[in-house]
Amino acid sequence: MTAPTKLIPLIKDPDRLEARLKEIPPEPGVYFMRDTTDQILYIGKSKKLRARVRSYFRDNHEHNPRIALMVMQVAEIEFIVTDTEAEALALEANLIKQHQPHFNVLLKDDKKYPYLCITWSEEYPRIFITRKRHLGNAKDRYYGPYVDVFALRSTLRLIKRIFPLRQRPQPLFKDRPCLNYDIGRCMGVCQKLVSAEEYRKIMQKVAMIFQGRTKELEEVLTAQMEKAAEELNFEYAARLRDQIKAIQSLNADQKVALPDDTVSRDAIALMADDHHACVQLFQVRAGRLVGRLGFVADAQSGTPGAILQRVLEEHFATVDPVEIPAEILTQHELPEGEMLAEFLSTRKGRKVSIYVPQRQSKADLIEMVERNAGYELARTQRFADRNNQAMLDLADILDLPDIPHRIEGYDISHIQGSDAVASQVVFIDGLPAKQHYRHYKIKNPTVRAGHSDDFASMAEVIRRRFRKYDKSKEINNSSSQPIAAANSSSVLSPKPDADFPDLIMIDGGKGQLSAVVEVLREMNLLEDVKVVSLAKQREEIFLPGESSPLKTDAEQPGVQLLRRLRDEAHRFAVSFHRQQRSDRMRRSRLDEIPGLGHHRQKQLLAHFRSIDYLREATPQQIAEVPGIGPKMAQQIYDYFHPQTPTEDTAFV
Repeated sequence: MTAPTKLIPLIKDPDRLEARLKEIPPEPGVYFMRDTTDQILYIGKSKKLRARVRSYFRDNHEHNPRIALMVMQVAEIEFIVTDTEAEALALEANLIKQHQPHFNVLLKDDKKYPYLCITWSEEYPRIFITRKRHLGNAKDRYYGPYVDVFALRSTLRLIKRIFPLRQRPQPLFKDRPCLNYDIGRCMGVCQKLVSAEEYRKIMQKVAMIFQGRTKELEEVLTAQMEKAAEELNFEYAARLRDQIKAIQSLNADQKVALPDDTVSRDAIALMADDHHACVQLFQVRAGRLVGRLGFVADAQSGTPGAILQRVLEEHFATVDPVEIPAEILTQHELPEGEMLAEFLSTRKGRKVSIYVPQRQSKADLIEMVERNAGYELARTQRFADRNNQAMLDLADILDLPDIPHRIEGYDISHIQGSDAVASQVVFIDGLPAKQHYRHYKIKNPTVRAGHSDDFASMAEVIRRRFRKYDKSKEINNSSSQPIAAANSSSVLSPKPDADFPDLIMIDGGKGQLSAVVEVLREMNLLEDVKVVSLAKQREEIFLPGESSPLKTDAEQPGVQLLRRLRDEAHRFAVSFHRQQRSDRMRRSRLDEIPGLGHHRQKQLLAHFRSIDYLREATPQQIAEVPGIGPKMAQQIYDYFHPQTPTEDTAFV
């Protein structure tokens, strides 16, 4: 049996490329680009599949760097034919959501803008602000991302005063509601004093506000108020009246002067430089600006029209059909605007128009959106310039050959050796990358309550972090190739190994630094990574083998970057230590007895009232507790009365 032939990129096999392109029909559909390992690189759509796919491989076609890199890796092309262009768009959205191809990433998930989440997956839904999207159940609903964080928080505070929503993620008391129930701020969700069905109806009204349907909500509440008044339920009618007035005040000062106040519309525009494209989307409902959403995209990912197209596709793929407006005003002509309009019309159930406005009033709205996008771009540039300046200064301070792309910071936290933990935080291009944060529980048996050893703890953490790179255990130990290059496994990463740091920062002085250097020397990694330590008192930077700190100014940008990294590592370590300490204090000593579950622990404590009385009980007295047999009673007794070796057995 012969081994299967390994595919090579199509661009290196013109005959197979041409044959494959001829197989693709000139019909609407979705195409897949796969690499030599059969991983999906890119998923796209087109009303004419053959022409679109062929355009990627034309010699005279100028691709941006991102697409050019993808084309170099394509080893196979697959396709799915659909009946209409709108079906192709819907299929593409579902497939991208399912497979998350590397080259389909357009919007940068930098946690810059927050979302609002309603957890419909829970019996009693919660509502909160988050910067992490789609971490929970698929039923949960996210609104945003919102540019004005202050306005979003103010709106949420007002909504929690208007509607009696659950105020706490966890109950304050086990057997009774908290003060929020007594003052009418909550309906007693923690004790289920309101049915889930009734509470979800209230939350649906709240959702209408973030869907831009405030006018519709006012009409619903007005009808309920009038009905309550007719039934002489004046207290409930007055509460509805107050809710209506409060909702009307939400956007009272956000009037947008447009001639047609009855049409719901979105207006989208962008401003871009060589690296970033800041996109703003204004949601106008009944002449009022009800939402201002912001997106950050890669400016090299396509033309301005293509970027706007992709932003709209990704945004409307996650919204409810009722939130889709009747009009979408765009700054630039969309390359496939007709397809998107047909797709949105199908979802909404009525016509959706997408066009570049020419009339003065609507053109002025686009100009206003573009101007706000320019302000966001300027802020993004200032932030990027500050980080770039800090990384350049740090590279100069430490005499690095290039600016450090990935910096890792480590810190130890404990109280006199108890609950000792460590933190690993990661900054990428000067910004926290929290998805790469890690924490460690110190396993060294010598580190215990009453005996701490920060040097040994730090050495353990570094050894565990870099054990997969340990060159001392490699067969080809004599190779002088850097470890990052030796572990090269992906052509998608900007670096051969994106997980390997350019710089390690240790929170501490020369002692901690020496312990880390010794571990890296044992693993033959000291030549592959730069290590420094930052002492707390005088913000001094120490290098391996140097007795004196570097001559730096505590306020210069590079040192400030290390301080931000050190403070973040300290915060992350302390928070994990507090969590571990709190968990330990909540644990009962009975948890340490094998086979003794939570139910029987409760029975023991109910019978003896305290651990002290249980400790003094005999095995026969313990066995009187329901569910505790003689064998378990003896085991509990032995736990509290461990046997000590006698003189006859001490040296056996």
